[in-house]
Amino acid sequence: MATVDTNTPHDALDLVNSQRKKGVEFVVMAILILCSLVAVLVTVGIVLSLIFEAYRFFERIPMTEFLFGTQWSPQTALRADQVAAEGAFGAVPLITGTLLISFIAMCVATPLGLMSAIYLSEYASKRFRDFVKPALEILAGIPTVVYGFFAALTVAPLLRSGGESVGLNVSSESALAAGLIMGMMIIPLISSLSDDVINSVPQAMRDASLGLGATHSETIRKVVLPSAIPGVAGALLLAASRAIGETMIVVMAAGLAANLTANPLEAVTTITAQIVALLTGDQEFDSAKTLSAFALGLLLFVVTLCLNIIALRIVRKYQEQYD
Repeated sequence: MATVDTNTPHDALDLVNSQRKKGVEFVVMAILILCSLVAVLVTVGIVLSLIFEAYRFFERIPMTEFLFGTQWSPQTALRADQVAAEGAFGAVPLITGTLLISFIAMCVATPLGLMSAIYLSEYASKRFRDFVKPALEILAGIPTVVYGFFAALTVAPLLRSGGESVGLNVSSESALAAGLIMGMMIIPLISSLSDDVINSVPQAMRDASLGLGATHSETIRKVVLPSAIPGVAGALLLAASRAIGETMIVVMAAGLAANLTANPLEAVTTITAQIVALLTGDQEFDSAKTLSAFALGLLLFVVTLCLNIIALRIVRKYQEQYD
């Protein structure tokens, strides 16, 4: 008597389901690859546009003058017989102004952000942490133009009046005012990222240190923080990049004067502020004045890339030590 194969329909159904799953996985994989390619192509397009327009600028202005010149006055005249017909495109005052304001901001934000992260992760109670951490992160959601208003209308006058009381000449728009408020703006960034990194350090390392007789503070200084250095370095780099790329606070609190100075009490400007000023309103993209904005953008991109490379090397060095 012939036997009936009852498994054939089930095998066929399993085959159909398997093919459907493979089809879905193929579609999902194609979407993921497409999204990745879009992100890469957008980045490549931005870089190529900067390089192309910057090349047009350097055809008119020597690169050595741009990188090492100490005068920045891109307001070229319309006729050759007018004053400053050729303009001045030395980017050194913009670079020094950017570094000065970013340095002040990091001096404010680094200790406050790290100390708050250490306290919230190692000392604070759960109830206090649940209240303070969201309140601290609210600062990250405040628009930068609000910070700029606060710096221009409150901090800058206080610094000017305080400087006059002790005999110092403080400008109405100063690098110190912009740097202080920019530092307050990036505190939540450093604090939140550092807090997450510190909490990710295994509890077994803390228990081992405490078991050997170390105090809580010694455990934090000699075990927790060294283990968290890669993540903390990444947080500081991200904060520095945010400070270098900030625009509104600089425009409203530090001004647009391209002064070559290291005095934080004087008005300075940054690369991003000048890019905004150069591209505001109707512009001709055939003039050296407008094309200089792309050269500044390329310079800012290179500086940020160098910071990323340095941070990656720091992370790899300490990861090899603590992994």
